Amino acid sequence: MLGRTERESPAHAAAAARQARWSGVAGAGPKEAQGASPDAGSPEAASPGTATALPGDAPDESAELLDLGSTTDTLSTVANIDDLAAVVHLGHPEQPSPGLEEALLAGDPSLIVTAAVAVTPEWVWVAPAGAVGGQVVIDEAGVRDCQDVLRGMGVSPRLVPTRTSVEERAAIAGRSGSLVLERSRVPAGWAELPGSEHLGGRGPVWYGLLESRDAWPRFDAPAQVWLAVGPSDDHRGSLQHTLAVLSDAGVDLQHLRSHPSTLGPHVFFTSFGCPSVAVLDGLVAELDSRGVAHRTLAVLPGGALVPGPRLLAPRWAGA
Repeated sequence: MLGRTERESPAHAAAAARQARWSGVAGAGPKEAQGASPDAGSPEAASPGTATALPGDAPDESAELLDLGSTTDTLSTVANIDDLAAVVHLGHPEQPSPGLEEALLAGDPSLIVTAAVAVTPEWVWVAPAGAVGGQVVIDEAGVRDCQDVLRGMGVSPRLVPTRTSVEERAAIAGRSGSLVLERSRVPAGWAELPGSEHLGGRGPVWYGLLESRDAWPRFDAPAQVWLAVGPSDDHRGSLQHTLAVLSDAGVDLQHLRSHPSTLGPHVFFTSFGCPSVAVLDGLVAELDSRGVAHRTLAVLPGGALVPGPRLLAPRWAGA
């Protein structure tokens, strides 16, 4: 069985499961040993935007995955029910969502993300014929994926819970309002508005398969690993000693973030490319020998995680 959090787009979570051939979704194939790799799950082509009326007879994809509640509830349920996994929003495999990192580390130690896939978003901006102005109704997942584009167009959306039905959203929008939602859920007779085509311009959205396992997956080809560590003691240079273990292992460190901890000053979240499970095993054994607390939060098969994270154009002092 597959579930999702209550704040996640039901259409996109279901699309990720189908595309990666994770089980539990209509039309999905049998679950593979560790799900599909990102190389095998390249984004599907998005449907071209139009200004004509959109079909409203597509199936409601919210019925395809279980709504497991909040992120905390989702993690607890996956940890406690056999044969249940969840589709979760990753941020990016190389640059994980801080909220997911923190939730995983605070959750049951058996929880781990074992696969990733990039999904082309199907957000559209639609309104009834003749609608002018009015409220732009959008849910939490839509705000996460589209808020920068909407702000650039001068749109101030009205946020509703993701669980809000399409009928309720249409009633809130009224005759003059509009909706931002997934293409497959557009009501009959509603048409795309100018600017709708820009909502998919930020590129694909990454999802992962969250499971409860006794050990991390074995892998012989490169994989992306999320590893949380807590230095063995708090003194100047303690993080440097811990990072030296990663450096000595020869892994490609791409992400490092600290967060205050109840058990000490800080924990550190990392993400890095790892050539094989033997390297990860050796790295963790070295951390154990040094008394460094750790958790492996994700092992995501695939050496080419395309598209990569969005790039920043820095402007350094003196440049």
